[in-house]
Amino acid sequence: MEFNHVSVLLDECLEALAVRPDGIYLDGTLGGAGHSAEIARRLTTGRLIGVDRDPTALAAAAERLAPWKDRITLVHDNFRNLGAILDRLELPAVDGMLLDLGVSSPQLDDGARGFSYLADAPLDMRMDRGASLTAWEIVNHWPREELRRILWEYGEERYAPQIAAAIDRRRAASPIDTTLQLVDVIRSAMPPQALREKQHPAKRTFQAIRIAVNDELAAVGDAMAAAVPRLRPGGRLAVITFHSLEDRIVKNALQAAARGCVCPPDFPVCVCGRKPQVRMLTRKPIVSGSAELERNPRARSAKLRVAEKL
Repeated sequence: MEFNHVSVLLDECLEALAVRPDGIYLDGTLGGAGHSAEIARRLTTGRLIGVDRDPTALAAAAERLAPWKDRITLVHDNFRNLGAILDRLELPAVDGMLLDLGVSSPQLDDGARGFSYLADAPLDMRMDRGASLTAWEIVNHWPREELRRILWEYGEERYAPQIAAAIDRRRAASPIDTTLQLVDVIRSAMPPQALREKQHPAKRTFQAIRIAVNDELAAVGDAMAAAVPRLRPGGRLAVITFHSLEDRIVKNALQAAARGCVCPPDFPVCVCGRKPQVRMLTRKPIVSGSAELERNPRARSAKLRVAEKL
């Protein structure tokens, strides 16, 4: 499959990163390399580290970034390991980082990957197809209560108990092997009024299972903890999120790094000694304008937060 992806908030990201021609930048979620191509175009003696857990994305990115290959290093890894990645490359710090979180359009659009509730495919949902855990394993083998938990917490699905129970009943009779089999089970568990809603009835459940398969929320937390210490003074961190769970993790991590002191409010003086590490450049997240939304409706839920290392 050709890995084409429309970069979200492209101009806003480039402005946020303030790319220097001699700087070192890390794109932790390379995807279709749209953001990275524009970063690379602005480099002269600088360097771009492109990271992705999906080998298909990396192969496509290598082609798209070929004009600037002398200034690019591609890495097959999870962005949560960005500290270890930089250690391997002997880079103590970088001038900017970009994290464009969530699933990419090509992964959604390739029915065979199992991310979409609109195409029939084996239950997979792995961003890295070398990983062991699949959606099939979760749907067919995880305990009913754990299914309910992830549907509620990761999908914010209000019918999580009913859907988990329906999955448990169905798999007791025979395995749920494909995406559309799972969609049928989800539909069967939901009341008529829920099925009439504009949003597809399986959207929240598929999101929850995908997050669990790829351990996405823990990965975001790990990356945020590792990113700030590896920025040079004046370096920028730009993070795009696509749902409230990711955004909450990013927002809280950046606010904590900007706040510094963690002493209780009633302490007369600071005793923790923690200093602010960043300053927030976005009081509120940047969102897509009407022109971008017309070109790319999937940008509707995107939020960009930016911080600068002190």
